[in-house]
Amino acid sequence: MTMRVALAQLAAGPDHAANLTRALDVMGEAKRQGADLIAFPEVILDRFFPQNPDDREALKLAEPVPGPTTDRIAARARELGLVTVFNLYELSPEGHRFDSSPVFDADGRLLGITRMIHITDYEGFHEQTYYHPGDRGVPVYDTRAGKVGVAICYDRHYPEVMRALGVAGAELVVIPQAGTVGEWPEGLYEAEVRTAAFQNGYFTALANRVGVEGKLHFSGESFAVDPEGRVLARGKSEDEDLVLADLDLAACRTSTARRLFWKDRRPELYGQWLG
Repeated sequence: MTMRVALAQLAAGPDHAANLTRALDVMGEAKRQGADLIAFPEVILDRFFPQNPDDREALKLAEPVPGPTTDRIAARARELGLVTVFNLYELSPEGHRFDSSPVFDADGRLLGITRMIHITDYEGFHEQTYYHPGDRGVPVYDTRAGKVGVAICYDRHYPEVMRALGVAGAELVVIPQAGTVGEWPEGLYEAEVRTAAFQNGYFTALANRVGVEGKLHFSGESFAVDPEGRVLARGKSEDEDLVLADLDLAACRTSTARRLFWKDRRPELYGQWLG
């Protein structure tokens, strides 16, 4: 089974409604180019508010899922027959706020919501002001295009997350990202994503935002990686792009990880080593 994935490398303007219209239009363009699945960057409907600590007005940007925005995304996914991994600022019924990726199947059904688990706080990324830690684990969604997991931005740094998605059967791990120019030296954030794909025997696809927002300059350079850690496609640097890659999901079963590493795992030991 082959999946064509589209990575919507976008900039976010100040107008939330215009950003949503742009996202819906890009979904149409992805489908015209033969995509089976589209993935979006992190909180792409809004300017990147976490760069400023404790902006109380930004808390008002959170919205329910399902809700007006995701209803429109779901309708567009259904219209196009396009599996869609979105990302937005979620307000839960309990009043908690999350960095969330709702996942829609090709018929527009909401399959579930992945919420970012690890919440950071450092210069330009004061996320603990805005997000509660995710409470839904790391689900893998059985979509029409294949078995898809999500690791939202900061979660990709945690091998436990990337391994758990492999254990749960992911063929593709989507990474909604807000990464800046020079954030990690010498290509380290790309290297860790490639390593995760190689160690776990799945494809990875990172969708990054672009544009200058206040103190931050988002880099773009979205990319897709095969289960041997090879980059299949890469987006433009510092400019909007729609990055397409064809993924032969059968390669997961024959990957080095699945042929060698996984058969020799000792999971009965790992619990006592991890704190």
